[in-house]
Amino acid sequence: MSTNRSLIGGVAACLVLVALSTHLKGQTTSTSPQTEWGVPDLSGVWDYNTLTPLERPSELEGREFLTDEEIAEAVSQSVNGIGADYRPADASQDIESAYNAFWSDTVTNISADQRTSLIVDPPDGKLPPLTAAAQEREASWRATWQRPIRVPFLLGMMFANKQARGPEDFGLSERCIVGYSSGPPLMPGAYNSNLQVFQTPDHVVLFTEMVHTARVVPLDERPPLSPSIAQWNGDSRGQWDGDTLVIDSTNFSPKRASFNIGILDAVGSGETLHLTERLTRINADTLRYEYTVKDARTFTRPFTAVQTLRKTDGPLFEYACHEGNYGLYNMLAGARAEEHDAATTASDASR
Repeated sequence: MSTNRSLIGGVAACLVLVALSTHLKGQTTSTSPQTEWGVPDLSGVWDYNTLTPLERPSELEGREFLTDEEIAEAVSQSVNGIGADYRPADASQDIESAYNAFWSDTVTNISADQRTSLIVDPPDGKLPPLTAAAQEREASWRATWQRPIRVPFLLGMMFANKQARGPEDFGLSERCIVGYSSGPPLMPGAYNSNLQVFQTPDHVVLFTEMVHTARVVPLDERPPLSPSIAQWNGDSRGQWDGDTLVIDSTNFSPKRASFNIGILDAVGSGETLHLTERLTRINADTLRYEYTVKDARTFTRPFTAVQTLRKTDGPLFEYACHEGNYGLYNMLAGARAEEHDAATTASDASR
């Protein structure tokens, strides 16, 4: 977990937010930075956390935009929550919520145009319904693992009622492979929602702080990989469309989800995902990130979301997953110890 950068200047953000959002709403016309080879400079460290939800809340149904007053109130509540302790009073319920607010980002970022949801298409700001096949698969997962939420590949046994029988029963993020807010596509999270972009004339690298994932995107028109070669983060190819970098990705591993609805809720299978991302440098401090998810096996139609990324001084910190990768060993060792104790108790009772 990285240091909480948002504590610095959090109160000041509340005072300037309305002016900032109004400025961005008009999309500044100032010249965006360029590389020495003549394309927009996307490099730097960008914060993709946001107060704007993925889907439009039911209480805002029919409204595309927030007022300045609503935004100021949301930021004020976020800033005032610094240091709050949100852990459950019952320690037995304190599973993934083991952090108080100090360890999470104090988010003040909003959608540049003050939208009520990151999803811009469908127009209602909601995810499309799941297909019948996807619903059947979801029901099968829940019945098999008794999961209270959809986490087939994301967190796996962390939220299941069954005990893990072996390493294969632990989700990918528990094993520090993929997950949480790292994407693709990028998904705002509690912390570590930072993206570093590196550029050369022939490649762009998208490096996320969460799960320390580096995606190398060729720009040299090379052919895509064979469909038989699946990768955790897919096979990506990029090209410039005017001032926008367009990245198309396929060949995602079937062992990962198609889309993460929030941090702990995942649906579908990566093998049917076609992801298109668009990055546009709006000005010196702002990057527009748009993505379209196409997965006809999971969703009844494609959908598109737009995020506003803010420039930050960084730097990125090491993601110390599993506190040194002892977590998986310790969980399995604990399970074996419980089994041993149960066997011993049963043996003593039979005497």
